[in-house]
Parts: sequence; C-alpha cells; structure tokens
Amino acid sequence: MSSARQVWEFGQNFSQNNSLHVLINNAGCMVNQRELTEEGLEKNFATNTLGTYILTMVLIPILKKAEDPRVVTVSSGGMLTQKLNVDDLQFEKATFDGTMAYAQNKRQQVIMTERWAALHKDIHFSSMHPGWADTPAVQSSMPSFHAKMANKLRTEAMGADTAVWLAISAAAAKQPSGLFFQDRAAVATHLPLAWSKSSSLDQEKLMLVLEELAQKFKP
Repeated sequence: MSSARQVWEFGQNFSQNNSLHVLINNAGCMVNQRELTEEGLEKNFATNTLGTYILTMVLIPILKKAEDPRVVTVSSGGMLTQKLNVDDLQFEKATFDGTMAYAQNKRQQVIMTERWAALHKDIHFSSMHPGWADTPAVQSSMPSFHAKMANKLRTEAMGADTAVWLAISAAAAKQPSGLFFQDRAAVATHLPLAWSKSSSLDQEKLMLVLEELAQKFKP
C-alpha cells in the first residue's frame, strides 16, 4: 500500500476480471521515524492517504457496476486532534511526529470520504473509528499506550464490528453517504469548540494534490 505504482497496478489488474461490491480501506501504518518510500514519499502519507486514494479511485468504476456498492474507510478517533494541514502533507517542514502524522492521515481520510460521497452519489461511502483495539499494530507502534491501556482495549472483533456493519447491513445503507461512524452510530468529525475544521478551499486543495500525485505514479 505504500507503493503508489503497485497500488495502481493491483487496482487496474483487479478491475479487468472481477466484480466488486464493497471496498474496505483498512490497511495502514504508523511509522514513528520519518522514512521515505522508494518513490520518495513519506511512508505514513504514502500508505494511509495516497494508497487509499489511488485504490479507491481506480476501483470506483467497477463498484458502480454492482448493486448497493459501498466503500468503508477505517479512520481513527485520533484525527479529532488534528486540523488538515494541506501545506505540509508529508511533514517536510514541521518536526516529524509519527502519531501526529498518522492522525493527520486519518483526518485526510475523513475528508476524502466526504468528498467522494459528494461526487459519486451511486456509491455509499463511510469512514469509521474502530475504538482502541488490542492489535499487533497498536502493540508495536504505541507500546507505552498499549501497556497502560492493556486491560481496557477492545478485542479485534469488537474493533471490526462497525466496519462490517457498514459493509453489509441494510440499516447502514439507509444512513447518508459520507458520514463518520463509531459503534454503529454516526458521530461528529470535530470535537465541540474545536479548531480542527478546515476550509472547503483547503479540502479541495487536498484532493487536487492527491490526484496530481496519483497521476504521477500511474503506470
């Protein structure tokens, strides 16, 4: 997922011979040191944001051929702490912080979901927060958090519940497209009195940057 070209190639090859009813964007990473991919992109951004963008965009045409198509993107409640910073998407200017980079990516995913929902009315889009689950990724990326919260973390099945519900249930399909969910309920994408709301101009700029980068790596 961190290789834009490989994501393109997979999506194009898959589209040629397969049908698709549901896409769940779940693959992701939290790399705590700033690393670049072979394509010169910051690894968290390349995986969580650009990889998700390319895979979704290349699969939209075959999703539209299916009955009741859906796209579910697994975001994180950590995004509530972040306002979109479209001028430094890959932490080239600011001091790098892996947790902050991840939260920025997750904010970007929520914005992408809202934008896709507005553009593609015949697909049901949603993003969701699985809650904090006891997964290998949490153990390796956030060891101190995992140690403190070990007895309070959800199981993997509990974390997956809302994503599966959004993917297959009739009740989820009746919800407006583009919303952010937790525990099978639509929840706010900003905390009360938060400074995290971005302008529509910045959101549009994000989508333009992603499209430009995506085309750069198209095979």
